[in-house]
Amino acid sequence: MPDFNTITPAQLARVVGTPDAPALIDVRLPEDVVEDPHLVPGSRLYPFDRPESLAATLTGRRAVILCQRGRKLSQGVAAHLRLKGIPAEVLEGGTIAWAEAGLPRVPLDSFSPGGLWVTRHRPKIDRIACPWLIRRFVDPAARFLYVAPAEVLGVAERFAATPFDVPDVRWSHRGECCTFDTMVEEFGLSTPALERLATVVRAADNDRHDLAPQAAGLLAVSVGLSRLYRDDLEQLEAGMGLYDALYRWARDGFDEGHDWPAGRPA
Repeated sequence: MPDFNTITPAQLARVVGTPDAPALIDVRLPEDVVEDPHLVPGSRLYPFDRPESLAATLTGRRAVILCQRGRKLSQGVAAHLRLKGIPAEVLEGGTIAWAEAGLPRVPLDSFSPGGLWVTRHRPKIDRIACPWLIRRFVDPAARFLYVAPAEVLGVAERFAATPFDVPDVRWSHRGECCTFDTMVEEFGLSTPALERLATVVRAADNDRHDLAPQAAGLLAVSVGLSRLYRDDLEQLEAGMGLYDALYRWARDGFDEGHDWPAGRPA
């Protein structure tokens, strides 16, 4: 059992990536970050000595505070937040315990926190799946631009945005793998659930439904969403719920079937 107002790495791992995940605040010292330049998925760095300003960003949310070992820095920040009425827990054992548990960690040099990303407009599969992955597991504050295909690289240069799912950039298809595969690998997110989901995304995005029977359904729903929404950002928001559901299927429900009437002999 974890101590009072703490959460274990295993417990936190169960909520990371879900829509009701708490805000994850990493208050490690700068020298600790230099020593281990990785983040727990979905977390953001924040100075430990600014709990008052941190509280203002967390209104209406619960938080988990992380430091190197889960001791004075995270305990103190969490206690300050509770003074402000914000439910706050501490990651038991800190980021060291998370790493020792073999849980996924995102390299800090793989993204710019709060950064801007740009891709082709009128998304279908990869260009909704990738923003979902980024927002849920990498950078909840990430922003996305959808522009004409010919203008992606120009917009990226002029507006300091990271291009994705276009040819000849870091975040794109690699051989038979799609951009979602690339991001799962590069962000250090190769868990069984995300690899299972990546197979479905790859099969749908590359029209290889033989790889996963769920791909046909993902393609159908993705095309339907693209017809329902003229605004790409509205489509993205609708797609977030779709991929939330697919992630929970990939994590917890992939071996569940359904029949009617119930109990019918096989």
